[in-house]
Amino acid sequence: MKKNRVSINRVVEFGFKAKMPVRNPFFDVDFFAEFVTPSGKRIIVPGFWDGGNEWKIRYSSDEPGIHEFETKSIPSIEGISEQKGYCEVKKDKGEKNPLYKFGGPTVVNGKIVYKNGKEFFWLGDTWWMGLCSRLDRNGFKIITKDRIEKGFTVVQIVAGLYPDMDWYDPRGKNEGGYPYKKDFSEINPAYFKYADWKIGYLADSGIAPCIVGAWGYYLKLTGIETMKKHWRNLVARYAAYPVIWCLAGETIMPYYLSETRDEDLLFQKSGWTEVARYLKQCDPFNRPLTAHPTNLGHEQIEQPQLLDINMLQTGHGSHQSIENICLSIEKARHAFPEKPIVNGEVNYEGIGESCRQEIQRMSFWASFLSGAKGFTYGANGIWQVNVKNKPYGPSPHGRSWGDTPSWDVAYKLQGSYDVSTGKKILSEFQWQNIVPCPEKIISKDKFSFAGEIPDTLLLIYVSPPCFSNGIEGLSHLKSNCKYQWYWVDPKDGRKRKGFVFQTDADGTWKTQKHFWGIVPVWQDWLIQIKEEK
Repeated sequence: MKKNRVSINRVVEFGFKAKMPVRNPFFDVDFFAEFVTPSGKRIIVPGFWDGGNEWKIRYSSDEPGIHEFETKSIPSIEGISEQKGYCEVKKDKGEKNPLYKFGGPTVVNGKIVYKNGKEFFWLGDTWWMGLCSRLDRNGFKIITKDRIEKGFTVVQIVAGLYPDMDWYDPRGKNEGGYPYKKDFSEINPAYFKYADWKIGYLADSGIAPCIVGAWGYYLKLTGIETMKKHWRNLVARYAAYPVIWCLAGETIMPYYLSETRDEDLLFQKSGWTEVARYLKQCDPFNRPLTAHPTNLGHEQIEQPQLLDINMLQTGHGSHQSIENICLSIEKARHAFPEKPIVNGEVNYEGIGESCRQEIQRMSFWASFLSGAKGFTYGANGIWQVNVKNKPYGPSPHGRSWGDTPSWDVAYKLQGSYDVSTGKKILSEFQWQNIVPCPEKIISKDKFSFAGEIPDTLLLIYVSPPCFSNGIEGLSHLKSNCKYQWYWVDPKDGRKRKGFVFQTDADGTWKTQKHFWGIVPVWQDWLIQIKEEK
């Protein structure tokens, strides 16, 4: 009788030893356990082969009490089938990790929240290749500590089938080797054992891993059925943790050098839809699902209703990508107004020797004031894990996305501080209630953005003067009403009182001077406007 004690939402692991070896456990055995919760709910939890004769089940729950289980394997294998046990789930009044205290992220009424309903702020970071050996455990700890201190809550990380490389590129190995044999005929548990530590470390540190199953073009290499097996293994290993699932990266983008791009795109869109359906069926913990897109998440699969979060990729063109942020969010809101939107890739800091901290601020504020419910930052040097004196190097198309900086420099880039400041500013308000209202600003350019919490607060972000002419006034406000204007520095969050103004009978107000003549400092600004009571 296997037994254990565990705190609410924490992961408990049960190990089993088969009495006989299996030729190819990954393909030939279906291993799972049926749990019965104290309230009588039955949950089928998939298990996984961990090498040799070792098999494991991982489980977590927010329901206190005794949870009983019985395992089963098909075909039946002595030692792992018909094994019974239980765990006692207990409340921990001293729990400080929000992922365990409140439960992992989920989606309710178009908002991303913790399982208990408390607001979850998606401030993500991009570590696509963070499970490879180029980022060792010490480095992983260093970046995780820094991101926790800055308030990051999500890390987007790929489960072994990486972008910007050919399959079996040595840059994709970790300390345990490659995830599979080259022909995908056998899994390598050693790879995933090393990945286990990193996924667990993120969760235990308070960061939700957003696990990307594979880059989209791998579906042609594995085939649909093997990709389902790959995802089942990920569910068995990690679903008990407070994770977010990302179906694939650039889901419908064909391999970089493909000569059958149109055919590949159609295959990937159909195939990944089938995999998404399977993933939804086999995940007993109902973790939220998204898909990293070529542009709009809901266009990546044939049944976008399967996705809980609509993720976007909006370009790496510096200020030239800002307009696309707003347009893409508008399209996503119109297509699926009930799905929260996350801008999951935009303007990596330093890419193309551009997209520095001011572009990070512009991207962040354009996203949230246009209606996004989450934002993922990225830094060149971290996502591909550049190592000092050993940069990642070229992608299959022959081009490198940037040989500098190394990860240990990139994590200190100013943009990560500035988006962290943005989160702190927004967290003062019911920010998930922000509604875009571009009609309320009078401006001749596309680099000023407005969002409001109706009847409470108007927020306006004006980009730096090298991009924006500023605003000429406001409209669609209450008629003959006084408002208080505040300046907030988006770099450090410091707030200073501005002035009181009054609208005319039409609810309009116009600046008496040019905007850049009334600012306290010649830089970008966040403006808060409240009705004067």
